[in-house]
Amino acid sequence: MTQDQSAPTSRLRVVAPPAADAARILTPEALQFLEDLCIRFLPERKRLLAAREARQERINAGELPDFRPETAAIRAGDWKVAPIPHDLWDRRVEITGPVDRKMIINALNSGAKTFMADFEDSNAPTWDNLIGGQANLFDAIRRQVDFVTPEGKGYKLKDQTATLIVRPRGWHLDEAHVTLDGEPISGSLFDFALFLFHNGQELLARGSGPYFYLPKLENHIEARLWNLVIDHCETRLKLPRGSVKVTVLIETLLGAFEMDEILYELREHIVGLNCGRWDYIFSYIRTFQTDASRVLPERGQVTMGSGFLKAYSQLLIKTCHRRGAFAMGGMAAQIPIKNDPEANEAAMAKVRIDKEREASNGHDGTWVAHPGLVPIAMEIFDKHMPEANQLGNLRPDVEVSAEDLIRPQQGTITEAGVRLNMNIGLEYIGAWFSGNGCVPIHNLMEDAATAEISRAQLWQWVRTGARLDDGRIIDAAKVEQWLNEEVVKLKDGNHPLSATDLDAAAAILKQLALAERFERFLTLPAYGLLLQRERG
Repeated sequence: MTQDQSAPTSRLRVVAPPAADAARILTPEALQFLEDLCIRFLPERKRLLAAREARQERINAGELPDFRPETAAIRAGDWKVAPIPHDLWDRRVEITGPVDRKMIINALNSGAKTFMADFEDSNAPTWDNLIGGQANLFDAIRRQVDFVTPEGKGYKLKDQTATLIVRPRGWHLDEAHVTLDGEPISGSLFDFALFLFHNGQELLARGSGPYFYLPKLENHIEARLWNLVIDHCETRLKLPRGSVKVTVLIETLLGAFEMDEILYELREHIVGLNCGRWDYIFSYIRTFQTDASRVLPERGQVTMGSGFLKAYSQLLIKTCHRRGAFAMGGMAAQIPIKNDPEANEAAMAKVRIDKEREASNGHDGTWVAHPGLVPIAMEIFDKHMPEANQLGNLRPDVEVSAEDLIRPQQGTITEAGVRLNMNIGLEYIGAWFSGNGCVPIHNLMEDAATAEISRAQLWQWVRTGARLDDGRIIDAAKVEQWLNEEVVKLKDGNHPLSATDLDAAAAILKQLALAERFERFLTLPAYGLLLQRERG
């Protein structure tokens, strides 16, 4: 059941299930602030999303990504971003996770330098999760976020905690619980506006500031829109100019060709770029879709040490340091394996290799998904980075061409690899429907980005007629048969997900894998089903 929580004269309406913390988050003043942002900026957001579609059509017709000639002067210019706040000056280890109360406490206490509280890829956007997440962050900033489990175990913040950074949803995602003139608003503006409205002044008063990670940008025009939003918010909320600071995730292939331009558009507010590697792999697949010459092998063979991933990570370091901005490394998805010491050591060895590569290449910090990985990553960056960051490492040896950024990695595809993609997709999407957006699967922490790789590869392998290592062609009949078999295996294995959730996940995964056209994000059709369930 939904209820309308809006003023009758407002163009903005909240039509959502009751939520415990809605009254203190959705205040009349906060909703008025959100409405103003939506009226001002939703038309441009709509135009930019249409421009994405048009660009993809050109690529499908044979256009290749390249550096923009009209912005050559920006790339050649001698400019830098604004000074970086003291509590973001050392970001050698960052931990990420969703915005549930226990996670927030554990992450802030983890020993990491920063915590990215995530409303995007690791958060299923149920109304309870969104409103509860805003309330949890409100309380955490004011150090009133204590939590006791039903079993009586207590959690509270330590005296020294990580610096908080918040990731709102990307421009492509709607927030259907709130409408403007009857149309869903932007998830980006909803998450960003409510957090900034309630906490911007409070964070500054406590010696920090309102810091954000901005996801899924595809070009500098989309960054320009964020800059307009931020400037307007600072004025409306009477925040000092430039006090809102952002880090942009370079997690789209097209965005990698405009790193200088993105930094330039946000130069008063931006402090760095991040290698969002899992979404970046997905974006590579999404960009080239039916180009058989650029089909990737199994996900496990697509690594940061070669091909387009190596080129983009090194170009990011060089670009950022030239502009006085941080170059953040990517996510270690491994998690500690408690009951198998040998498997745990193998997993931790992979983490060490990954973080050694990032630190020695010149990254200023890295991501982990579990508190147990913080000491490993910290030790490696302490060894390679005795100073607070590596801004002085300008990497003059790096030269990256447009062809380097689109060069595919080579490898194989096995039946086991195809089935693994199906298994991950089923387990993740099923958990997402149950309200969980961050799921341990096969000892890796999976979120929407890794599930996107799984389903995108299935689609691309079918559409391009890719072959398994034994010569068999991956066709629709095989995918449908194997997907049905994987569902049965999960159900027979006493999987914690309900049969209803698994069946819903299978329907979505089959639809995405066998559709005529590539669906840009799995969360778009899945969101509609999530809303149906929520509304009963």
